[in-house]
Amino acid sequence: MPNQPHQHSNMHHIVIVGGGAGGLELATRLGNSLGKSGQARITLVDANLTHIWKPLLHEVAAGTINSYQDELNYFAHASKNHFDFHLGKMQDINRDQKKLILAPLTNGIGDVIAEQRELPYDTLVLAIGSTSNDFNTSGAAEHCIFLDSRGQADRFQREFLNLYLQAQARSLNDPSPQPLNIAIIGAGATGVELAAELHHAAHEFHRYGLNQIRPDDVTITLIEAADRVLPALPPAVSARAEQQLKDFGIQVLTGRKVTAIHADHIACDGDVQIPASLKVWSAGIKAPDFLKDVAGLETNRINQLVVGSTLQTSRDPNIFAFGDCASYTPAGAERAVPPRAQVANQQAILLAKSLKARVKGENLSTFEFSDKGSLISLSQQNTVGSLMGNIYVQGFMARMMYVSLYRMHQMVLHGMTKTTLLMMKDWLSRGSSPTLKLH
Repeated sequence: MPNQPHQHSNMHHIVIVGGGAGGLELATRLGNSLGKSGQARITLVDANLTHIWKPLLHEVAAGTINSYQDELNYFAHASKNHFDFHLGKMQDINRDQKKLILAPLTNGIGDVIAEQRELPYDTLVLAIGSTSNDFNTSGAAEHCIFLDSRGQADRFQREFLNLYLQAQARSLNDPSPQPLNIAIIGAGATGVELAAELHHAAHEFHRYGLNQIRPDDVTITLIEAADRVLPALPPAVSARAEQQLKDFGIQVLTGRKVTAIHADHIACDGDVQIPASLKVWSAGIKAPDFLKDVAGLETNRINQLVVGSTLQTSRDPNIFAFGDCASYTPAGAERAVPPRAQVANQQAILLAKSLKARVKGENLSTFEFSDKGSLISLSQQNTVGSLMGNIYVQGFMARMMYVSLYRMHQMVLHGMTKTTLLMMKDWLSRGSSPTLKLH
């Protein structure tokens, strides 16, 4: 049974805001240790009812996975793992009274179904993640789709599918093939993986009979301001990934800054114009705007909360932050630890240990990032990456390692037995379900 708040009025209360990969893994680990043993009450807060692993969003957008089959319900998961779940969006923090303030809850059409609420805490952990940073580029908010959430990825998938359905319907009057121009701004991991996935999806649409837009008539353009794709990764990985993208027929423009987004094209410096009916912004991140100086806490220029080596915020030891919404610069380092999934994962593991120590009145552990490398999925055809900084990997072995990252996430949440069953379900459904979401 889930823990009930009224039963634990004197128990140390740990509130975690944000049910992304890091926040949900932390809540699960603490629920199954402190919550299960009755040493603390654990509460997870998120603005959504369900969780999907964010690195899957490019596949959701392309329709190559069905987001509803891979989602996890927070209430159901909380009840099985000894923590509470509250649906709500963080609005503010009352640090003096140690209360998290949640915005009024609406029903999706604007009706308020619950007024503003206050949730008391002893320890507050913020794991709110990040959103895309459009750097105030003219027209970006109006004309681009961002991939920060399941809802946005679903929106892209619907618009992508609708263009094929529209072309198929028009073919009754005009049977000539129709072109489709897609532009992706930002050639980091999300942009590169999405471009490869869309290339794969274009061939799948054709295979399923939606053939008025032929794969050769789909132009995918990847635009990057840096001088190479995947600028945060080793040059060897960038070079292999870029060559694979070009082999797919994807246009790669590097060293090109986007100056404005219009309804039917993208303007770049040097008077370059790129026609595009579908536009995705995946360049740069920032923490959500509402975090900027929230409750007087220290933030940096992209709204991230400044934390020390224990991941406590610089101005309040009762508030921790980790993942993309936090900025930690190790002593002597020039730059903060990068906002990557493996950082959030390692920080969640550390905090699970640290918060158990905090409840017992023991010293906290300090965070040291260990870079295990990076893997980039180029759809089902290939995966490239580097391990431990300098060991280059690609092909089948790299693909298996990439897939295993998601399975390890599932293992933390569900344990070995259920994860094995989920793997069997996915394997069995592969032969009976379409390889592309067509609805």
